[in-house]
Amino acid sequence: MKQATIDTLFMTAISMVCVIILGFLLGLVLYNLSRSSHPFGKVAYGVLSVVSNIFRSIPYIVLIILLMDFSRALVGTGIGAVAAIPSLVVSAAPFYARLVEIAFREVDNGVLEAADAMGASKIQKIVKILIPESKPALLSGITLTTITMIGFTAMAGIIGGGGLGGLAYQEGFSRNNNTVTLVATALILVIVFIVQFVGDQLVKRSDKR
Repeated sequence: MKQATIDTLFMTAISMVCVIILGFLLGLVLYNLSRSSHPFGKVAYGVLSVVSNIFRSIPYIVLIILLMDFSRALVGTGIGAVAAIPSLVVSAAPFYARLVEIAFREVDNGVLEAADAMGASKIQKIVKILIPESKPALLSGITLTTITMIGFTAMAGIIGGGGLGGLAYQEGFSRNNNTVTLVATALILVIVFIVQFVGDQLVKRSDKR
């Protein structure tokens, strides 16, 4: 039980680091392309949107099977907590990217126009306006994505990903041991509640309104 909990936390933590980085960058690209008046920008936004929607729409249990060979080639194994990370990242990064894009779109255009009038560069607008103004929404998105990720790790356990999901299935369901299943489920719920609580506190502290 202890190792399964560690595996779940490991998969969630490592995957979320990658998801936050990739999702933020992809969300920023989507946001900038959506504001572009250039025909290439509109086409690029449409293509990225379609690709993002495809990966967000594929059920995770199907995606992990589709990416099994890719994961094996990338990390050298097809089973275990490490093997589940690539599919976790691929499934969640587009989801968080959309949340980032939405968070940036909610920033007051008047503030951005004022920054343009003052000659602010794109980097300055991102660092000094977009991120600070959308910080509560970004943190809320991280919280939501982390909770979703925990659910994905449970599904990954069914096909050899390990963690509490694997324990609940292999030691609980397969062997008709309801106690193991219930304890594993309770531990997953505890992790989710902790993540939600911490996320809510961070959002409240970052919201200056």
